[in-house]
Amino acid sequence: MISTNEKLSARLRDAAAGMNLRLMEVCGTHTAAIFRSGLRSFLPAGIRLVAGPGCPVCVTPPETVDRAIALSRLKGVTIATFGDMLKVPGSASSLREERGRGADIRVIYSPLESLEFARAEPARKVVLLGVGFETTIAPAAAAVAEAARSGIGNFYFLSAGRRVIPAMEHLLKSGDFRIDGFICPGHASTVIGLGPYRRISRNFKVPCVIAGFEASEILAAVVELVLMIRDKRPAAVNLYRRVVAPRGNPRARRAISEAFRIVDAEWRGMGTIEKSGYALRRGFEAMDAGKRFEVVLPPPREPAGCLCGKVVSGAADPADCEFFGRGCTPERPLGPCMVASEGACAAWFRYGRFGPGPEAEPGKDTALKNQPDYEKSGLRI
Repeated sequence: MISTNEKLSARLRDAAAGMNLRLMEVCGTHTAAIFRSGLRSFLPAGIRLVAGPGCPVCVTPPETVDRAIALSRLKGVTIATFGDMLKVPGSASSLREERGRGADIRVIYSPLESLEFARAEPARKVVLLGVGFETTIAPAAAAVAEAARSGIGNFYFLSAGRRVIPAMEHLLKSGDFRIDGFICPGHASTVIGLGPYRRISRNFKVPCVIAGFEASEILAAVVELVLMIRDKRPAAVNLYRRVVAPRGNPRARRAISEAFRIVDAEWRGMGTIEKSGYALRRGFEAMDAGKRFEVVLPPPREPAGCLCGKVVSGAADPADCEFFGRGCTPERPLGPCMVASEGACAAWFRYGRFGPGPEAEPGKDTALKNQPDYEKSGLRI
């Protein structure tokens, strides 16, 4: 009996015949999954996958990193951050270097952990470094709201949250290079749902498919994108139905909107994007670490020659950078794309510069071995 995965592979070869397409996987977790499975090596020659701006650590601008470093140097201040941010280079230092010099910098797995630090040590000022997209910003909003309700006066928030949809629209408006379709992020989509992608497909005539993170789920998304492009019927499709509801998570969105307002925001390598970031609403501004603490920042500086800004916007591949795997490695990174677990450079370095994972061999469909079948995915096979 022919499996769904075998049907997907055959359908992709047939549908993509004679086509030359650039498909962007927006989410950094998708990028890592694609390289880990070796999926790129099994795509037809005319189908190219490019990484997008869906790694929150990678798109955080140098100024935010510099501000977090400066705050960590203040007496009595604790920085609470996700682990990926530790090694991200600032203009002159990093949080890891500052911790080595004695700064109180603590790794968290949930924004709510930072509240426990503040409760347990009322004499210290605890600053939550709020990096992330909608999936992470929702629990950050919950932490902000709980701090306000509980009267925790030593809790502060440094906002670096970003919205994924404006970034996708920005790339399409810029016209710097062609994007024929989007593999949309499974994580952020659990919050925002399918609706925003419908707007992109309608306004820009570019198909969007929400995908899960198994190799065959990503392959299913590629097939669906190719079919829509071939048939000239751009639409937004959800192939991650077991996790993503059509309307997303209204409760999470409500929590975000109660704590934050939408503002223009700076993205590494992409400049300022309208309505793409979050700032604390009036009533929560006493927690704004960017306003409550006066610090002197160095002039923001990108590492000379680092292509991270181009990688996150899909304009370059990691191997295009002269430092990739030489002067820039996960242990000694020049830029955040080599630091983050979702960074494209880190994925290329770990699983191979040209895509196949360590288990992949030419001519063997190892990317799809032992993957679950998705008969109910909604894909037309």
